[in-house]
Amino acid sequence: MRFSFAVCSIALLCGFALAAQAQDLSSFEKRVTTKVLPNGLTLIVCERPEAPVFSYFTIVDAGDANDPGGQSGIAHMFEHLAFKGTKDIGTTDYAAEKVALDKVEEAYAAYDTEYRKRVGRDEQKLKTLHAAFEQAQGEAQKFVIPNQFTEIAESNGATGLNAQTSLDDTQYYWSMPSNRLQLWAYMESDRIANPVPREFYKERDVVMEERRMRTDSNPIGKMVEQFLAAAYVAHPYHRPGVGWMSELSQITATEAAAFHQKYYVPANMVIAVAGDVKAEETMPVLEKYFGAIPAGPKPEEMSTIEPPQVAEKSVVLKAATQPLYIEGYHKPDYRDPDDAVYDAIQDIFSNGRTSRLYRSLVRDQQVAAEAEGFSGFPDVKYPGLFAFFAAPNPGHTPEEMRTAIHKEIDKLKTTDVTDDELAMFKTRARADLLRGLGDNQGLAEQLAIYQLRYGDWRELFNQLKKIDAVTKADIRRVANKTFVETNRTYAMVEFQPPAGPPAQQQSQGGAQ
Repeated sequence: MRFSFAVCSIALLCGFALAAQAQDLSSFEKRVTTKVLPNGLTLIVCERPEAPVFSYFTIVDAGDANDPGGQSGIAHMFEHLAFKGTKDIGTTDYAAEKVALDKVEEAYAAYDTEYRKRVGRDEQKLKTLHAAFEQAQGEAQKFVIPNQFTEIAESNGATGLNAQTSLDDTQYYWSMPSNRLQLWAYMESDRIANPVPREFYKERDVVMEERRMRTDSNPIGKMVEQFLAAAYVAHPYHRPGVGWMSELSQITATEAAAFHQKYYVPANMVIAVAGDVKAEETMPVLEKYFGAIPAGPKPEEMSTIEPPQVAEKSVVLKAATQPLYIEGYHKPDYRDPDDAVYDAIQDIFSNGRTSRLYRSLVRDQQVAAEAEGFSGFPDVKYPGLFAFFAAPNPGHTPEEMRTAIHKEIDKLKTTDVTDDELAMFKTRARADLLRGLGDNQGLAEQLAIYQLRYGDWRELFNQLKKIDAVTKADIRRVANKTFVETNRTYAMVEFQPPAGPPAQQQSQGGAQ
């Protein structure tokens, strides 16, 4: 579950300020250089010469919520493709490979056309077309150098090489020795400008298996998927990030290329570099490589707005598994003036063993093994949910979790939080990520995220003022506005014993 990035970034920034002896914004600005290239790409360089390494963070303002209709899972698929190499990396002969990949797409299109027929599908023809598709894949595979992109990076000292796709965006990052900056700039710009959808259908099978493991065979994943599908009527947040199996199993490399062409344009991206780098030396290198990426129009903003919820919604699943409970209430996006208030409520309900839900449900009543509340679910760019989750102890039910959570919510609505609770929230925002103070990766991440979401990384500093401004009255006001029955969706998993085998099968089993 992805929590509001505001709390994490505030803690990072405040920890930085403590270690740097409370330097002000102007002194911090001396070490940060921002530049928008002619093609629209925003670059940020932060000088932190504490060790001969740097970290980078690329964020693309497109995630699973941007998947076109009928193509759920394609943003996540493209993240996987980004590690398959480029026209120059991962191939023995790109010109010949390109011809072979075109034949793969032609063969798959013919197979897919026959497969999609609801009436008159020729099964024998389907087998023949599928065999031709597999043969085309085999021919294209002859040109592939597996994992070459990753191996080049790691053999040059890259660590933490990874990527992730959320509903809101896609992120790529790693750390590297500072004397390999130019190599990184070449590799990262090359895969942005010249990705190749090699091994696409093989990788599609990998993502489908992810879905089976994360959702279809996972009680929490299955419950959350149904919960979000009920909570959202119109907005794409109702779709699973990994995709619906029927759509995921039929997306194509051609569709992935179209997604890249629309969303992976410089104007839709921010790249931040932090560490042992000097702006006057680094920026020209970045301009050389990233400035060569062709420009494109920034994608239009999403126009779909979730309509107000007017009645409580519910989902009840029955399975031979651990009972579970989740409920959520619609809330505004991260730009709302009350966003810091929701962060305060999250902290008071869920931060550690002194939090209200832990003390009440886990420690005192001992009805739950786990209980927490969290803001910004399933993501933060668009209006999301404030959600509560609980896993009952043996002998207890989801209904008990629901009752116990509602009692805590009612207390928040009718009684002010204590001075200590409010003070601890504000202090924790300054201390939670103190351990990551010298982490170039964390700093690059936050600079890029805030630049993308607010248009100015300096918003990091303004978050402190918003946190300090939260009052007890704000918390009661927001709780009463948000935590109401008509704004609530809940889902639960109730334990149901597995059905026993038929008597005849039992008899045959005994005979064996």
